[in-house]
Amino acid sequence: MKSRKPMGDFLKAMLVSALIFGISGCASTGEFRGQGTVAGVNLEKKNYKIIKVAAKGESTGFRFLGIIPFASPTYSEAKESLYESVGEPLEGRAIALVNQTEDRSYMYFILFSIPKITLTADIIEYVDEPAK
Repeated sequence: MKSRKPMGDFLKAMLVSALIFGISGCASTGEFRGQGTVAGVNLEKKNYKIIKVAAKGESTGFRFLGIIPFASPTYSEAKESLYESVGEPLEGRAIALVNQTEDRSYMYFILFSIPKITLTADIIEYVDEPAK
């Protein structure tokens, strides 16, 4: 009768478990931070007016079991929501977002999770400088 080595079976089980865990945990998502532009604008002068302080926009998604995405939050949807929160038309105006922050959060429940992107920014409008 052959004796089994309990330590060898344990190590095999651990190796198989680690391999399965490693294969199943290889998913990743990339983050989009938005498009950045550089403008030579001096905000030390009074060449702007504040349209809205702490404008806020959100985008939410849904993940089944916390890992299977059915809907993902998007940066563009959050930004559109931020502009809508101003409550006045901004089209055709020289506006900019300043002090912009982006927060990502997740609410976890037993069978699902809700990822959320929240953008917050102050919205300013550039005005013509008075002639000297």
